[in-house]
Amino acid sequence: MDPEPGERLLEVGPGTGYYTLPVARRLEPGGRLDVLDVQQEMLDHTLRRAGEEGVGNVVPARADARELPYEDACFDGAYLVTVLGEIPDQEAALRELGRVVRPGGRIVVGELFGDPHMVTHSALAERARATGLTVEAKLGGRLWHFTRLQPGLQD
Repeated sequence: MDPEPGERLLEVGPGTGYYTLPVARRLEPGGRLDVLDVQQEMLDHTLRRAGEEGVGNVVPARADARELPYEDACFDGAYLVTVLGEIPDQEAALRELGRVVRPGGRIVVGELFGDPHMVTHSALAERARATGLTVEAKLGGRLWHFTRLQPGLQD
């Protein structure tokens, strides 16, 4: 993801905040990390941890990834790790991510072997193409991957 100070990023499905806190810190000063989850308990847990560790630039939203409550092109980037496979309509979620991330921004999808809902790189690449996203880079192999997608340029 390579977060930079001052950027605004979106994390979908933060879980217990494993990735949230390190990313939020890298956005300082002046940056913001929005976290979105369908489960209020996960948002509460993540915010509690952020508060305990003095991280104050995390902004929660309870919503569905298939209908993101954000304006078009308002994020520099977005990421989700071991989450895409849990979303019933993955193409809708990818389409929405492409909508809210600015042209030239980046979307990172991470998947790990052992997750019962793992989305393989080839399946992700196919869904990305179907939604107008371009596969820009991949790190990993068959057992895990972090894939960087880029939204298509909008007219």
